[in-house]
Amino acid sequence: MSNNNQEYNANQIQILEGLEAVRKRPGMYIGSTSSRGLHHLVYEIVDNAVDEALAGFCDTILVQMNADNSITVEDNGRGIPVDIQEKAGKSALEVVFTILHAGGKFGGGGYKVSGGLHGVGASVVNALSTWLEVEIYREGNVYHQRYERGKVTRPVEITGTCKKSKTGTKVTFLPDDTIFEETVYDYDILKQRLRETAFLTKNLKIVLRDDREEKKEKTFHYEGGIRQFVEYLNKSKTALYEKVVYCEGTKDKVYVEVAFQHNDSFTESTYTFVNNVITPEGGTHLSGFKNALTKTFNDYARRNKLLKENEQNLSGDDIREGLTAIVSIKIEDPQFEGQTKQKLGNSEARGAVDTVVSEQVTYFLEQNPTIAKIICDKAILAQRARAAARKARDLTRRKTALESMALPGKLADCSDKNPENCEIYIVEGDSAGGSAKSARSRSTQAILPLRGKILNVEKASLDRIFGNAEIKAMITAFGTGIHEEFDISKLRYHKIIIMTDADVDGAHISTLLLTFMYRFMPDLIKQGHVYLAQPPLFKVEKNKKVWYAYSDVELDNILKEIGRDNNNKIQRYKGLGEMDAEQLWETTMDPEKRILKRVMMDEEMESEVDVTFTTLMGDKVEPRREFIEANAEYVKNLDI
Repeated sequence: MSNNNQEYNANQIQILEGLEAVRKRPGMYIGSTSSRGLHHLVYEIVDNAVDEALAGFCDTILVQMNADNSITVEDNGRGIPVDIQEKAGKSALEVVFTILHAGGKFGGGGYKVSGGLHGVGASVVNALSTWLEVEIYREGNVYHQRYERGKVTRPVEITGTCKKSKTGTKVTFLPDDTIFEETVYDYDILKQRLRETAFLTKNLKIVLRDDREEKKEKTFHYEGGIRQFVEYLNKSKTALYEKVVYCEGTKDKVYVEVAFQHNDSFTESTYTFVNNVITPEGGTHLSGFKNALTKTFNDYARRNKLLKENEQNLSGDDIREGLTAIVSIKIEDPQFEGQTKQKLGNSEARGAVDTVVSEQVTYFLEQNPTIAKIICDKAILAQRARAAARKARDLTRRKTALESMALPGKLADCSDKNPENCEIYIVEGDSAGGSAKSARSRSTQAILPLRGKILNVEKASLDRIFGNAEIKAMITAFGTGIHEEFDISKLRYHKIIIMTDADVDGAHISTLLLTFMYRFMPDLIKQGHVYLAQPPLFKVEKNKKVWYAYSDVELDNILKEIGRDNNNKIQRYKGLGEMDAEQLWETTMDPEKRILKRVMMDEEMESEVDVTFTTLMGDKVEPRREFIEANAEYVKNLDI
């Protein structure tokens, strides 16, 4: 890597505005003050180091979790300039860490592409830290400055010397516990994000080191870049062919990198990135990719007589069934729709991705006719299954129209028609369903009992899914439709509560239901409408008084309080069916007393969520065993 820093100096640091509001309204800058916002501080500093790597000046980043829960991020890039920035009249280093919207990313020529689009990273992290220290290695000197809650404690000073060849930036900060709800960093959350960052920047080495009680270290370094990313995402799936298809090229100043591979599942997993930042809602780069695939595969299938003259063209959905793909572009001036970096709007990105993918996939298919036939055959099967599913869906629609939007017969609906007030309990089994129907508040609580375990959608085609009575009942009850027809505004209940027994079977049923919702109605989870009920594990009686315990720890605390003796009758609930209606209401359904866990999904971590669902619910046994072994320590109260 080149460490030439002649073109990067103080005058390339552009000042846009001051730093006042960050501590007052941190959510505006980092999303929230929860665990998600806490970890976002690390990403902001890491993204600055990655920008140096994208510019060709950095090949190693160290992220260290220190014993006091501070974080150190060190890179071997050029080092932030320390000379005087003319407009501010102070060191460029101080400008970067104390003035909002100051950095080398606003047309000063410091960076061609940058993930830190808003340029608020360093100053926001500084403002939200109890203290922050930065060391810069440049021109044989070590420069240092310390800040406390965003304020400078002393000017930039030289604190030592280093080899002239050593350059880089080292930032250490301690998050402010008066701002964040929690300040303990999670190794696994950082690990997942840094792994993804390394996949997207081939040849960049990122080391994550945990120096707290349990010492851990992990190095992420992928010479194959996004090709290896696709292999990682497909590790719990059965790939239909060995080669990962890879396209790379530049058009209209947009650098395009695409990798994809089909597997034998029925779901598509495509992730898009702009300057290494995930775009959960896609945008023009995704449109270009989809258009290129649809056009290229139809042309190939027609040319090679895989589609008969009287057969319809394959749809994009047919071609992308079982596809795992990464679309990553680098662009100088990314334009995003809305406040968040969720959807790319640059029109030139669509054309660039379309051209690069069309040309290179056409060439790949001609060179690899066996793989081309495998993909086309899968798409043709998908087309037939989709046609069968459409018939089943149309039949359901016709019935529904005739029966005046009839809801499933087993649904005990609520009388209130305002979705904001309404909740639906998904309950497994007739006995639990009966208790729940008797226990509920009829005005706002609906009950949908399911018979047994629903279909595992991870292993089922669309026509089988639409033919499944339990899944059809849920789709009809929720009212939103699924897949491309999904409409959140038609949701009939703002709380969807999964209520299952607190045992292995119950956990499996919950996972099956969550898999269905994640694959076919992901916005229900993303917008916070899905919950898990928490029934008690124990009932304790003494002297005609009753206590409920939801964990072993809670049981111990109750017994300490009331005394351990033979007068206690401790009942271990094996299932919801063991409770009468009054007990079920008191413990699990009364909004005043119950415990609900909201199912949340961080869109930045969606690729990891995808891997987890595939690992747990897919065909391969070995990855599932490895997952269970790795996570066994987190399992409590497992009743086998």
